[in-house]
Amino acid sequence: MTTEDFLNGQVLLIDKPLHWTSFQAVNKIKYLLINKAGLPKKFKIGHAGTLDPLASGLLLICTGKFTKRITELQGQPKEYTGTFHIGATTPSYDLETEIDETFDISHIDESLIHETVKQFLGEIDQKPPIFSAIKKDGKRLYEHARAGEEVEIASRKTTIHEFEITRIALPEIDFRVVCSKGTYIRSLAYDFGKAMNSGSHLTALRRTKIGDYNVADAVDVTLFEQSLFPQL
Repeated sequence: MTTEDFLNGQVLLIDKPLHWTSFQAVNKIKYLLINKAGLPKKFKIGHAGTLDPLASGLLLICTGKFTKRITELQGQPKEYTGTFHIGATTPSYDLETEIDETFDISHIDESLIHETVKQFLGEIDQKPPIFSAIKKDGKRLYEHARAGEEVEIASRKTTIHEFEITRIALPEIDFRVVCSKGTYIRSLAYDFGKAMNSGSHLTALRRTKIGDYNVADAVDVTLFEQSLFPQL
């Protein structure tokens, strides 16, 4: 692609590595396009939907005139795969924090798991995790959490279009979820364990689709650089 192509607008499908922030991924792509592809320093670039550092997978990065499409792309249904660890919770609902409570799982079997899935299909009320970037009283929720402050978090409506259990090997459960914008899979993990009279937290997460875009068509940052500059 030429400089003009990027300025006119592209949707880049990037497979975000584990432990990278979405901001880091965008900055790396921006650096490559400015310093090695000759784009002006003030060209427009942004991503269409944050992925947590502990999640990998599809990140849509829009350039040039296509940054106007970011809101539209953010509103598309998203597909995730991952793993719940049943029988324990963490304050962040994932591996960012240590286990704070353990629960009995002797009553949990495949039948209960599949019945519980049905409770989460369709429109549901969901509370975002306290360790999230949503603002409350002028501060990010995770800032309140790290300061040890208790805050009231309002629930919000979200929609689970599909929820499939793909592997059961207790205490682990693998899943595939298709959901609306604003869904927190960490909260789904927590609520799923609670609905089975136990606990749960998220131990792996990968975003596989956003609308019609598929991670199978995405490239990691290294391959993106090589595709731009195959001679390097």
